Amino acid sequence: MDVFGDLFRGVRAHGSLFGSSTLTAPWALHFVDGAPLTLCTVIGGSGWIVPEHGPPEPLRAYETVVVRGPATFTFVDQLDTSAEPIACGEFCATPEQGGTRHRLGWSDTDPGKADATTLIVGAYPVRGEISRQLLDVLPVVLRVEAGGTGDAVLDHLAAEVAADVPGQQVVLDRLLDWMLVCTLREWFDRPGGQPPAWWAAQRDPVAGHALRLLHADPAAPWTVATLADRIGVSRSTLAKRFADLVGEPPLTYLTRWRMTLAADLLIEKHEATVAAVARTVGYSEPFAFSAAFKRVRGVNPSEFRRSATASTA
Repeated sequence: MDVFGDLFRGVRAHGSLFGSSTLTAPWALHFVDGAPLTLCTVIGGSGWIVPEHGPPEPLRAYETVVVRGPATFTFVDQLDTSAEPIACGEFCATPEQGGTRHRLGWSDTDPGKADATTLIVGAYPVRGEISRQLLDVLPVVLRVEAGGTGDAVLDHLAAEVAADVPGQQVVLDRLLDWMLVCTLREWFDRPGGQPPAWWAAQRDPVAGHALRLLHADPAAPWTVATLADRIGVSRSTLAKRFADLVGEPPLTYLTRWRMTLAADLLIEKHEATVAAVARTVGYSEPFAFSAAFKRVRGVNPSEFRRSATASTA
């Protein structure tokens, strides 16, 4: 598993296609739930994404905008639209409301008309501390032009939305996941961009190899020497290359990653003891684990679990 794959694993569409509709101007759709991530794309036509905070972004055919919550946003035909906003929320995709076929009261028209705009919106819950690290490196709004790898996904989305067959929601969810991965990869790789250090480091033969080893088996008793031996370089070469590209020494990175894994385990595995969580992330002694957890997270594991449980109650 690479870093991006690990961080993305808690970001999954699940019945989250709010709607696919061909819109007739004027319109104003206000997405009110403030989902952690919302992907917006148009198969045909155009409009504007207007975030609660920040400048508006144009959205043309086969372009994609991703909005990071908790702020809300609006999709309008024109910035000075005369339309009254229609509130769109989680109810838009529930089966009793019509699921993916529900039109939210939007005006439907002939998709072949020149002024028709076909909008697809997918909202993503972001579960756990692992995936929150992905959120933390994203801006409030990011935009990717047409012409990239996501175009092929949109072709599949357009075909699936037009169908009415069993299992449609599952297919749409997976296509949305695919679209989000393509969008984020292109945004990280954009010319002149400033991707997170781990993104660029993944392509380095030394630092990238080390990252993959650490993520594949974070509980292993890694040392700089064992990592360097697996990669086939000297300890000094590994230590320098990793620190230069990732921004911290390999074992410091490993400790932080272990504590992130532990944080999710403490929340998700209510029956697991602190000692069991410690062993899962590579610590034979609960005391050493608790000390490392408090050093990285600011509280001990038991306090973290109590606080997290209380906040979700």
